[in-house]
Amino acid sequence: MRSLKGLLVTGGSGFIGSAFIRYLFRKPDFQGRVINLDFLTYAAHKDNLAHLKQESRYTFVHGNILDQPLVEQLLAEEIDAVVHFAAETHVDRSIASALPFIETNVKGTLSLLEALRKFPKTHFHHVSTDEVYGSLGKEGYFHENSPYRPNSPYSASKAASDHLVRAFAQTYGLSTTISHCSNNYGPGQYPEKLIPLMIQKCLRKEPLPIYGKGDNVRDWLYVDDHVEAIWAILENGISGETYDIGGGTELSNLDLVHRLIDVLAKQKGESSQKYRALIHFVSDRPGHDFRYSIDSTKIRKAFGWIPKTPFQEGLEKTVGNFAF
Repeated sequence: MRSLKGLLVTGGSGFIGSAFIRYLFRKPDFQGRVINLDFLTYAAHKDNLAHLKQESRYTFVHGNILDQPLVEQLLAEEIDAVVHFAAETHVDRSIASALPFIETNVKGTLSLLEALRKFPKTHFHHVSTDEVYGSLGKEGYFHENSPYRPNSPYSASKAASDHLVRAFAQTYGLSTTISHCSNNYGPGQYPEKLIPLMIQKCLRKEPLPIYGKGDNVRDWLYVDDHVEAIWAILENGISGETYDIGGGTELSNLDLVHRLIDVLAKQKGESSQKYRALIHFVSDRPGHDFRYSIDSTKIRKAFGWIPKTPFQEGLEKTVGNFAF
C-alpha cells in the first residue's frame, strides 16, 4: 500500500476531480494534504469545493499544467502522488477544434511527466477514457488489453497521453498507473454532457436533440463509484498497470433519455408525455462510436471494487440536484 500523505490533483475543480477531492475529505482514515491545481476553464468551478475553504489540509492553486516550473514547485512540497484529471473532454468540441485538446491532453500530460522526472519517487495516476479503444458492435467488451482505435480528436488526444505515460514509465522508470472509465454522470456535471444537457433542456421546454436514431449505446458509471475506484488504484495499484472501470449499466441514448424523462416528470409531478414530445432526432455526429462497454473484472478481482450506486438511484440524485 502506498503512503499517500500529500496529493497533487490536476483539474480538481472539474466534475470528476472535485468528486474525488470531496471523497477524500469524507474518508475518516484520510489525514493527508491535497493541492488542487486547476486553470478554471469553462467546465470547472471553485464552488464545487467551496466547503473546503477553511480546511487547512486543502490548497487551491490557480494554474496551468503546461506551466512546468509551477508544477515542479508544487511537487517539491512532499507530494506522494499526482492524480491527473485535467483534460478537455467533450467530443463535439474536439470535432469543431482539435487544437485545444492537443494542448491540454497531450502537451499538458507531457509537461507533468517531464516535471516528474525530477521527482521519480512520486507516483503518477492518469485518468483516461474507454473511448481510446474505439467502437464496439452489439457484442463484446473493452478490457485492459484491447487495441487502441480512437475515432475522434478527443479520444485520439487521450490515447496519445496514455502512450506518453507508458513511454515515460518504461524510459525513465516513473511509477505510473492508468485507468479507463466509462461515461460518468452525477450531480454537478457541466451541461454539455448528455444527462445534464437533457435535464436542462427539459426544464426549459426546449427540443431534446438526439443523434441519429438514438441507438448508440453507452455504459454509465456514477461519479462517486468512479472516484472510489481511483482511490483503490492509488493505494494498491501495481506500477505500470492499467485498470478499466465500468458502471455495468448499458443503455442506448434514446432509452437513457426516456428514463431521465420519467424521473424528472415524477419529481415534478407532471406527465412524461409532455417531455417525450420534445425529443428531436438530429444528424449523427461524425465518426460517432456505436457502443462502449467495459469489462471491469481486473479491478474487481484486484481490489474488491464494485459500483455501488444503482443507475436509477444515481439518476434520481442527478435530476434532483437541479433547481426546479
